[in-house]
Amino acid sequence: MLKRLALRNFVIVPELEVEFDAGFSVLTGETGAGKSILIDALQLALGSRGDVGLLREGSARAEVSAEFEAIPPALRPWLEAAGFDAADTLLLRRTLDAQGKSRAWINGSPATIAQLREAAEQLVEIHGQHAWQRLTRPGDARALLDAQAGADSRAVAALFGRWKDAQAALQRARERRDEIERERERLAWQADEIGRLAPQAGEWEALNAEHDRLSHAQALTDAARQALDGLSQRDGSAGESTDRALAALQAVARFDAATLEPIIEVLRGAQAQLADAAHSLHGYLGRDRDDAQRLAQLDARLAAWHGLARRLRRPPDELPALLAQWRAELDALDAGGDVSALVAAIDTAERDYRGAAQRLSAARRQAAAALATAVTQAMQGLGMAGGRFEVALPAQESPQSFGLESVEFQVAGHAGATPRALAKVASGGELSRLALAIAVTTSRAQHDAPRSAGHDAGGNDARDADPAGSRTADPARGRDGSATLIFDEIDAGIGGTVGDMVGALMKQLGRSAQVLAVTHLAQVAACGDQHWLVRKQMVAQRAQSDLQRVAGEARVAEIARMLGGERASGTAHAQALLHGAAALTAAPIAPVASRRPRAPRPSAAGDTPARARRSVRS
Repeated sequence: MLKRLALRNFVIVPELEVEFDAGFSVLTGETGAGKSILIDALQLALGSRGDVGLLREGSARAEVSAEFEAIPPALRPWLEAAGFDAADTLLLRRTLDAQGKSRAWINGSPATIAQLREAAEQLVEIHGQHAWQRLTRPGDARALLDAQAGADSRAVAALFGRWKDAQAALQRARERRDEIERERERLAWQADEIGRLAPQAGEWEALNAEHDRLSHAQALTDAARQALDGLSQRDGSAGESTDRALAALQAVARFDAATLEPIIEVLRGAQAQLADAAHSLHGYLGRDRDDAQRLAQLDARLAAWHGLARRLRRPPDELPALLAQWRAELDALDAGGDVSALVAAIDTAERDYRGAAQRLSAARRQAAAALATAVTQAMQGLGMAGGRFEVALPAQESPQSFGLESVEFQVAGHAGATPRALAKVASGGELSRLALAIAVTTSRAQHDAPRSAGHDAGGNDARDADPAGSRTADPARGRDGSATLIFDEIDAGIGGTVGDMVGALMKQLGRSAQVLAVTHLAQVAACGDQHWLVRKQMVAQRAQSDLQRVAGEARVAEIARMLGGERASGTAHAQALLHGAAALTAAPIAPVASRRPRAPRPSAAGDTPARARRSVRS
């Protein structure tokens, strides 16, 4: 639930902080007062694209923060995995400077804009005034139905891709059969050339090292003999000199033991080390060798390496890796040319895809029937009595990545009419009412449904992009009533008694979720549990938008303004609307969808004082 929204230097708002309550809140004000600025600010905090045009004129930086409480339990594992503090509240903060650079934080820790969007997926659903446009697009309609079904078509898309890849591999094998065979012969010949040499990793370095040693065998022997003579084999050798020095010191050591004994110990150690070195040199000189024969063998082996490397135009030390590479390429060509194996792979991939697609189709059929019933029921109170909503699932001529059928929303505006595609419904008012019926129905269904496991909280990619600013509902979030639903002038083009029903529907939805609505309809505004008034005024010759919570007479005056007409009659009408809304709170409202309604939540009629408000004018 959205608890607090704070703005600083955002568009025409110098500074503003507002706290929202649960239930149904309405935002009203004159056209151009800045009602949608609050929605834009919230969307910026939720990861929407930032633009320098959002900065208040003359400001170096804009800042928006949104605090949520009672966050969905499914969001906590994501927060922990991403390294954010998973507290009872969630604070999203975003800044934007005059150079267009943006920074973001989640619970005080730096975050990416993509992470803001991921968190927002489970916190807020925004339905814009042009929401009907996205309902006419097959991809968006399909995503909405899949969300209602709790299905994820990405697994089907992955299996479809595997099936197509297998088909492409077989096609390539058949088209390139001669080319593959020629390539195979070339690789086999080259691999055989190296294979006869059988070069081993590290062998080239070892051969050269041994060849260098044997090539200098005489010099090594002479040096070893000379060293041995110097150690122990001739008069005045190092060994004899050490022995004489040790004997001289030992003879007089008793007269200055403290000084001479350490020196004597060093000489004894040197004596032992010289003896060990002499013994090792004796062994080195006494080894049996056939250096000439081994040197000939090394010459031949090195010549073979050099000759092959020269023919292949590669450095000798690369031959072992080259052999492994060509053998791997041969194995790949053999596998790619095995037509029977490729056909079997296609059959397996197709079987897996069709099984998953059929399960997805069954889930869609079940969800389509429930959605059609619920939206049809909602239409009856929205000035479309006798109308009917249907979800058509025409089969595709060939399987697609999204399944075996497309999804099309159809509607009949009155009894006896044949349902037609939503895109062909001419009346703008009907389109708006249908969008509202679908939005309220799907949102309420998700908040009333019991939580179930196994759904992907991220949603499909098709749900992420919405030019109208509305986000497709995801069945995996908000089912505990913790998400926030925002309706941004979705009631445009609606009036009269239909407006009464729209207000009742939103008020009913507010019993199980937090609902915020930007509206121009007095009937909707009167149904709000809380009422916020957005005003624009000139301060120091600069436009400035302000927000305050209205209650009592101030609220009556605002609703009367929305109604227009004479002051006395408008005030009376406004009071009547508020009394009617209070009666809605006291009595249960008929459910929108054919689901067991929740118990009504105790709610004020919107006349409670503001909990917190702060506005600083510059």
